[in-house]
Amino acid sequence: MKRNANGIDRLFRFTLGIAVLGGAFVWLGASQGEITGVIAAVIGAILILTGLAGYCPAYRVIGRDTCRTRAT
Repeated sequence: MKRNANGIDRLFRFTLGIAVLGGAFVWLGASQGEITGVIAAVIGAILILTGLAGYCPAYRVIGRDTCRTRAT
């Protein structure tokens, strides 16, 4: 898996993922099995994982790459 997300993109994804995951449990009832809360929790977890990995499958599908390549 080649990275396709730069540092700022990764930080934004990770931070947003933490916020969405927290909101899913605090306000949307993910811990009680509410479907909107569970969906939000899954989305938050995906954002956290893509932020940590630096790879976004959706970017690959649309051909986007926010990583800078070094000229050699």
